[in-house]
Amino acid sequence: MSTLDQSFAALADPTRRAIIARLAKGEATVQDLASPFSISQPAISRHLKVLEEAGLIETRIAGTARPRRLKSNAVAALWDWLGQYRALWEAQFQRLDAVLDSLPDEAGQTASDAPEKSTS
Repeated sequence: MSTLDQSFAALADPTRRAIIARLAKGEATVQDLASPFSISQPAISRHLKVLEEAGLIETRIAGTARPRRLKSNAVAALWDWLGQYRALWEAQFQRLDAVLDSLPDEAGQTASDAPEKSTS
């Protein structure tokens, strides 16, 4: 399975997405990450293992603590991949806007025929 596939598979779970959202604010320990959930700490640790194996997070050793943090390059790779589809969808929505603008409204006018509305 490719890294991209592993990343999206890891993000398919809502608990892992919530963990990623929390780590986007800064690094956190397992206890910090477990507190908002009604699941056991070992279950959170398993979620963290999946995220780490997908390359989305990393563990930093700080004395006896092992806080987790996002790997920014992995998140950037996801955004890069999604970006190509964002451009495609934006183009589709622009075409849809043009079609909708050309349809007559209830008064029989198209958007291009309608009088300009004052913004003041």
